[in-house]
Amino acid sequence: MEFFTGIWTYVAAFLVVLTVLVFVHELGHYLVARWCKVRVETFSIGFGRELFGWTDRAGTRWKFSAIPLGGYVKMFGDADPASTPDASNETMTPEERAVAFHHKSLGQRAAVVAAGPAANFLFAIVVFAAVFTLQGQPFTPPVVGGVIEGSAAQRAGMQAGDRIVRINGEPIERFEEILRIVQLNLDNPLNIVVLRNGHEIDLTAAPSFVEETDASGNAVRIARLGVKSGGQMEFVQYGPREAIWRGLTETWLQTTGTLQALGQMVAGERRTDDLGGPLRIAKMSGDVAQGGLAAMIVFMAVLSINLGLINLFPVPMLDGGHLLFYAIEAVRGRPLGPRALEYGFRVGLVLVFSLMVFAFWNDLVHLGIVRYVIGLAS
Repeated sequence: MEFFTGIWTYVAAFLVVLTVLVFVHELGHYLVARWCKVRVETFSIGFGRELFGWTDRAGTRWKFSAIPLGGYVKMFGDADPASTPDASNETMTPEERAVAFHHKSLGQRAAVVAAGPAANFLFAIVVFAAVFTLQGQPFTPPVVGGVIEGSAAQRAGMQAGDRIVRINGEPIERFEEILRIVQLNLDNPLNIVVLRNGHEIDLTAAPSFVEETDASGNAVRIARLGVKSGGQMEFVQYGPREAIWRGLTETWLQTTGTLQALGQMVAGERRTDDLGGPLRIAKMSGDVAQGGLAAMIVFMAVLSINLGLINLFPVPMLDGGHLLFYAIEAVRGRPLGPRALEYGFRVGLVLVFSLMVFAFWNDLVHLGIVRYVIGLAS
């Protein structure tokens, strides 16, 4: 229950992280909407009752609301923050149609919707590039310093001093990349090429699972290859051009890694207790904040990627659901009817709410709150 020790530190860190990410996401929608000459009525951080805000010269109400778990941009012609078409769209004047979201072309509407997730990915690229320029990217040479007795690496014939050059055909530059690949491949065999005495040697190793206890006292299964690093971690700084490329690469690796892990959960190959909700994000935000500003900013970049990915899922209520409807409209040559949209949003609401409940339950278990309550009752 150490999460509740200094809880306001965690709350403050969580609110900072969430506010920045929501602002970035909604700013993407806002900027492209204005570029498409759509009138934006509201830009809200949070939901519910307005706490404070202001109205700019374009007539947009910028505000902070009471429930700080998201945000929205409400455009002219929307009935609600979910961008459901308002009935007034049928009776608008030509001047109003010119600035109404739902009277824009299909391409413009799709661009406005896609701009939110795109802003999240762009934010991550910029953050990684800035950190790699100013502080540097963590870099440990992929040299084996030691092989654990009885491990998959030992069974494969790996030796201290080997330099790992490729895994499953993927070039390896840093020891950190080995850790990422092992965790994503679970216990599947890995084709590993090592450089030993100037010669490349092909090895095959199937990582094994080990049970460890995390900081909250929960047993977690981790895939282990069984090699120790043989080099000292350094921070390698790059020039702006190389840093942007490295930031783009890191964003791509984080994106594909997340999608692969989700696919493994759907296939039953990975446990779903890795899914976390707001409580776990708050816990991680507080922990990372204690590591300094750079760690906090990198954590925001990783979460921004996840936020962008989640919003691209083809689920009504999310940006991906709207894009799915637009794809159907492009095929049909006309929008879906009001009833189809209504049922779609209802299904989306159920799916999103169910996922939130599931993630929240995972948080309660992961943070030891369920175990603590059971202990009080027994």
